[in-house]
Amino acid sequence: MHRVARLFFPLRETLGFDSRELTPTAVMRITVLAAETRSFERAEKTVCDGAGLKVSAKTIERVVHDVGRELEQRRDAPVKLGEALARRPEQPPDLAVVECDGGRIRTREPGHGPGVHRSGEGWREDKNACLIRAKRRVFSEDPQPEPPACFCDPKHVAKMAETEALSVAAPLPSQPKPIEPSDQPNFPVEDWRPKRLVRTVLSSIANSERFGRQMAREAKQRRFHEAAARAFLGDGLPWNWSIWKEHFRDFTPILDFIHALSYLFVLAKSLHATAEDAWSQYLVWMRGCWQGEVVQVLEELRRWQDRLGLPPADTTEQDPRKLLAKTILYLEHNQSRMDYPKYRRQGMPVTTAWMESLVKEVNYRAKGTEMFWNDPEGAEAILQVRAAALCDDNRLVEHLKTRPGYPFTRRPKAPSYSTQKSKS
Repeated sequence: MHRVARLFFPLRETLGFDSRELTPTAVMRITVLAAETRSFERAEKTVCDGAGLKVSAKTIERVVHDVGRELEQRRDAPVKLGEALARRPEQPPDLAVVECDGGRIRTREPGHGPGVHRSGEGWREDKNACLIRAKRRVFSEDPQPEPPACFCDPKHVAKMAETEALSVAAPLPSQPKPIEPSDQPNFPVEDWRPKRLVRTVLSSIANSERFGRQMAREAKQRRFHEAAARAFLGDGLPWNWSIWKEHFRDFTPILDFIHALSYLFVLAKSLHATAEDAWSQYLVWMRGCWQGEVVQVLEELRRWQDRLGLPPADTTEQDPRKLLAKTILYLEHNQSRMDYPKYRRQGMPVTTAWMESLVKEVNYRAKGTEMFWNDPEGAEAILQVRAAALCDDNRLVEHLKTRPGYPFTRRPKAPSYSTQKSKS
């Protein structure tokens, strides 16, 4: 192969050979496997055993970095140049749903070998978004006025509250006895929830300002602003709603119901001495929010605050007065995004379930006990490749099918993200 490559050097890029003399087919197999397997070492073994290619883990890593930089450049290219990753659909969607959330990825300083070489164990915030073309049904009345059974199950609710990892969360006491079957709310005859058709994924360690522009560019290419109905969902993180305000003001803002549920669950536990009383209190507040009665829930919380008083300046995070004040502030701030009966009548989602599922899929490849990525190039590259692999429009394979091979000279480095301050 070395002789052939040198003999036809002028045709090298035309034929699709890169600087490591890998054919386009080999690059495609390597990149797709590296995006789906747990590590570059596992990709090396899979490529060898499954495709008969003897390629080292280091070579696979370098290929992924190259492809990741290409994806990054195409992602940020002006749409008018026709280099956008997303294909512009012929028709706008009936329902366009945008969800975003933050995560954590472990990084290291490049050139220092494996492990961590900075304070804070090298944690960086990564940002993730899914833009979903969906199908919906519209209803004249609330299709599910009673909350789903999962929100009325003590063990399931406790697990959801723990997963939210709220700063207000206290150690969970013993669980109350499960509610009786007769108390379980009835499921609707038909599932009212919107159906996912096409998902596109974005992931980056860019700050929220840059990430918002990435989301806006993707939404424009997908014709999301032309959709008959538009929804933007997020939790309580301020940067989520800064992106909505800047780029998605024509989308209906919806607070993830599970996030509000978690606040109420933790607060009820802190205010009541017994698990049974706490559970009964949670059910009342949760049902109130589910049915759009946030004003009444806030009125009751303020009555509790009148009895207990405001938290002292030096109180702990687990103090019931502190938890109560935080919950009141949280509900007041998000009240305009909590008209859940209206959203259900319009066939819109009320939780970020699609986003939560996506974060787990991203973390499978990018986050783990022994996973450290060079900051910022290595982290950004793996996020770009993984995000492209998770898109329903097959954009990773489509990109690999059309990319030219590299010439012998190395490409210039992508702009560093380390100089850009991440907004929380």
